[in-house]
Amino acid sequence: MSNMKAFTLLASVFVAAAATMTGTDARSDQQFVGGGVAALGGVTPSADQVEFLSSPDYIISVASSNSPSLIWETLEHGEKVECLQCIPTVAGLLYSESSETREIAAWWLRRRIFGVFGPGQVYQQTIQTLQSDTNPTRRAYAAQALGEMLDNGGIAPLATAIQNDQSPLVRAAAATALGRMNDTGNGALSTAMLDSDPSVRTAAIIAAGKVNTFTDEQTAAKLTGDSVASVRALGVALLEDLRAKDTVSSVMTLAQGDSDVSVRIAACHALGVFGDSSAQSTLQNIAQNDASTLVRDAATIALRRL
Repeated sequence: MSNMKAFTLLASVFVAAAATMTGTDARSDQQFVGGGVAALGGVTPSADQVEFLSSPDYIISVASSNSPSLIWETLEHGEKVECLQCIPTVAGLLYSESSETREIAAWWLRRRIFGVFGPGQVYQQTIQTLQSDTNPTRRAYAAQALGEMLDNGGIAPLATAIQNDQSPLVRAAAATALGRMNDTGNGALSTAMLDSDPSVRTAAIIAAGKVNTFTDEQTAAKLTGDSVASVRALGVALLEDLRAKDTVSSVMTLAQGDSDVSVRIAACHALGVFGDSSAQSTLQNIAQNDASTLVRDAATIALRRL
């Protein structure tokens, strides 16, 4: 190809890019990645296939749009855009009614080099909100934000919230956040698993299943006697994850006698995973006599794993 032809082709690509950027697309205030359009296999991608970088002005503008999908797209495309003036606006999204917006806002903020984790800045403000805001919903959202920011400085405040906050909404959010951070909170998750509110117990059990250092079989075993069927089922699943073979007897009791079908199914499945032959006769009896076909099937499958 001659130099003139190469120059002409290159110019046409940039003209096409410029024309697209001046169009009426909602992203026209954004910037093309790399400053232009990359041709793949000799074919120039269409405007909707081009990746954009969000400009600071665009981030600020979209943050007030109350459109979770647009906010998500804009912040995702602004991952590497340093914008100190954007931080207060995005920080306000941590308390949006939209869970998607709260998540992407925390994701964007934790990627900042400056303006978030310094003394008195957004991260410390979020901890302060968790500790002292009078609105339990805002405290719960602050707990969620700390979990999404993945900074170890939030572990102690989250653990304290589990132990001391009067709102089950906040305690449950704090437990979930610890699970997101892959941390037990120095025993806080075990505390939450025995909380007076079932929603907190539920959140704590699910969180504990995500923490690879959680080993508190003793507390998890207490869940087999919980008054709420869904908590018992989750507790059995956690014991299964922990391979807590010392709890075989308790799990067998649930498998053959619990009033809830989902609990009996979970217990049969756990017995199969434990692989303890002492459960064989119990599972055989369940496979033949349980009133639920689903439970009988679960027991039959468990027997094949012994």
